[in-house]
Amino acid sequence: MTVNYHSDVVGSLLRPGYLKSAREAFEAGQLSASAFKEVEDRAVDQAIAMQEGAGLDVVSDGEMRRFMFMGPLSETVEGISMVEGHTMMWHDLEGNSVEWPMPFAVTGRLKRTRSMVSEEYSYARGRARKPLKMTVPSPMMLNGFWSPKHSEGAYPGGAFDMFADCVDIIREEINELARLGCEHIQIDAPELSFAIDPRAREWLMSMGVDTARMLTDGIDMLSALTDTPGVDFSLHVCRGNNEGLFMAEGGYDEIAQAVFERSRGFDSFVLEYDDERAGDFAPLSHVPDDKRVVLGLVSTKTATLETVADISSRIEDAAKYVDRDRLALCSQCGFASTLLSTQMNEQEQEAKLRLIASAAHEIWG
Repeated sequence: MTVNYHSDVVGSLLRPGYLKSAREAFEAGQLSASAFKEVEDRAVDQAIAMQEGAGLDVVSDGEMRRFMFMGPLSETVEGISMVEGHTMMWHDLEGNSVEWPMPFAVTGRLKRTRSMVSEEYSYARGRARKPLKMTVPSPMMLNGFWSPKHSEGAYPGGAFDMFADCVDIIREEINELARLGCEHIQIDAPELSFAIDPRAREWLMSMGVDTARMLTDGIDMLSALTDTPGVDFSLHVCRGNNEGLFMAEGGYDEIAQAVFERSRGFDSFVLEYDDERAGDFAPLSHVPDDKRVVLGLVSTKTATLETVADISSRIEDAAKYVDRDRLALCSQCGFASTLLSTQMNEQEQEAKLRLIASAAHEIWG
């Protein structure tokens, strides 16, 4: 499916304070479901209006109805339970390692209980005047919920058997979106970048997850999700974003050929490129001539505002490897991978989105 836009949004936006308070009250039994949905609706209305006011070519619902970006896998399935002692390894901007406690793990066979995206899209479709993008997580993003201690009882064949069940769940979500008329679907796959960083590889391997297999069988799983006609599919690859923390660093060199050439079903690649941790643009030479690249040159990890001049210069550098007309601009990641994200405020977030729109207009007209 051919599209023509140059200012894009990754997906998640900061949750307003009133939404956080309402979710807390709802979970405590102090707010009815109908009243909570009204608050969610208000937040979605605000998110769409802000993006359209900023001048973006594509908008999202801000993932306001999710606790975290992988909600369609983590919030609407059976087989996930609260556990203790399960951690993930993250890193701060100084490179220090941070053990992040994970309160949940897969403890049973996964089963989809309802569709999260159908509610998100059905409501947002009636509010958006610009093209509306919906996001779904990669099936392999559930690697963070994989625990040899807790998960192997349900999946004795290992994590990739669990991922295969996740493929079925995400395929159902994609098919539901397509039936509702959605034409733009982004699959978020930050786990592909874990193969870049020796620390991330070591952590995953210690959990029994083979990062090399992610670049073969894993990419084939992702590609299998893109066979729905009439949908523009994009693949978002970043290095993790958890309240300013990241999971991997390094250029795309080691994974470029596998990701760009094996992922044939995707129409565009949405890539993190906001700082030196992402390396240079040379790996983009592996991008096929019929694919687009959306460059994440605007950071969501810091409130410091980039300049149009710097963005324009970097676009020209990237154009040495991918035709300029097949490039677009976005933020490096979502602004709020989880409900708790606070690395900037809503005014700073809007300034970043306005910069993306204005820079794209100046660069491409």
